[in-house]
Amino acid sequence: MAEAASDDDTVIIKKYANRRLYNTRSSSYITLDHLAAMTREGINYKVLDAKSGNDITHTILTQIIMEEESNGEQMLPVNFLRELIGMYGNSMQSLIPHYLEASMDNFRANQAKLHKAFEDSLGNNPLAKLAEQNMAMFKAAAAAFMPGSEKPEPPPAAPAPGADDLSALRDQMAEIQKRLDSLGK
Repeated sequence: MAEAASDDDTVIIKKYANRRLYNTRSSSYITLDHLAAMTREGINYKVLDAKSGNDITHTILTQIIMEEESNGEQMLPVNFLRELIGMYGNSMQSLIPHYLEASMDNFRANQAKLHKAFEDSLGNNPLAKLAEQNMAMFKAAAAAFMPGSEKPEPPPAAPAPGADDLSALRDQMAEIQKRLDSLGK
């Protein structure tokens, strides 16, 4: 029986006749959902038939896709599936796996490039950029409605505003209230 994988990082999963899957690394029974999660996390695994030792990873991965497709997570268009079925027995059948692998590699590479371009255009934290823009707009609006009330910001290393700043703000509010009262007369 082929028990050890060629790569130490590969997790061996055994499938028993009762359809149960056993993770030899964690010494626990798992489900297809667990295998799907492991796939999404990039964990390399190999599924072996517990009795014969045959590698049945391909069959299990196909079964996971069927489960995902039947649970409303349809990703494969009907026309694609028809074309794929039509390729079985075709003289081009041997080329399809390599073509699909290359296509998926290109898709992942383009996805990574798009993600990097998006991050570069917005900085590493898009929410910080938005907060910065919102604060600038708020300051501009405050300056438009209360001329002369804008104070320069303290330097970044300055201590937090204290009681003196609070009294200064109260004085400014009182002055603004006086101006508003005089405008209302």
